[in-house]
Amino acid sequence: MNAIEQAFQKTKALGNGALIGYVTAGDPTPELTPKIADALIHGGVDILELGLPFSDPIADGPTIQAASVRALAAGTTPQRVLQISKELRKSHSTPIVIMTYYNPVFRMGLERFCSLAKESAVDGVIVPDLPVEESGDFRRAAADFGLDTIFLATPSTSSKRLKIIVQCSSGFLYLVSHFGVTGAKTAVDESTIQLIKRVLPFTLGKINLAVGFGVSKPQHVKRIIEAGADGVIVGSAFIDLIQKNKNSQAAMLGELEAAASELKIATKTLEKRG
Repeated sequence: MNAIEQAFQKTKALGNGALIGYVTAGDPTPELTPKIADALIHGGVDILELGLPFSDPIADGPTIQAASVRALAAGTTPQRVLQISKELRKSHSTPIVIMTYYNPVFRMGLERFCSLAKESAVDGVIVPDLPVEESGDFRRAAADFGLDTIFLATPSTSSKRLKIIVQCSSGFLYLVSHFGVTGAKTAVDESTIQLIKRVLPFTLGKINLAVGFGVSKPQHVKRIIEAGADGVIVGSAFIDLIQKNKNSQAAMLGELEAAASELKIATKTLEKRG
């Protein structure tokens, strides 16, 4: 059983959903990212998702786009992100997922990227702009190095294609909660709940289901977990706190840990999850 699956099994045994925390690595500086990760993990994040900053993040909204700009301006490179992952493994066993667009992977070379990721204690990779139908070479390289390949499903994904995505995914299925790009929202739409219920029959007993895009508040987390999801992915809400407290590291880290703690508490369910 891989580390990501173990993390989900652990949370289920405790009667919780999994909290997956996303930050753009290198925002505001590469040196601060490990401290930000520490705060999130101490707050209760079960899986850490490090975004590899990219100049054209097509799936991301203004918050994460701005974070990528700051990270790139600070000199963050793909190699530095992998180095950060390696540094984090020295003090944490929390699974680490890299989210990257395909261009950096392609430029580095599939074998080299996957090899370096494995050496850097990465457990899984998300490539949102890589269609599952064209992912064979990448999936084979990832499998050779024991990396999970996490694919996305959206509200427009057909049942036929959803079956293929589930078959090709490992670790968890990333369910995009709504049309559009990433970014905090004020409420969870009823359409998101219906989407979870539609997708669950395809994932139950096969792969963990985690829901992201727009998840930013404890009440969002609670509603999504109660609808049957195994985990939630929170990103923009954490990045907002990083930007808000850019001039005070102590305040930034304190607020990040507190926010993660509140979101984690919201994953608790009345019964243990099987």
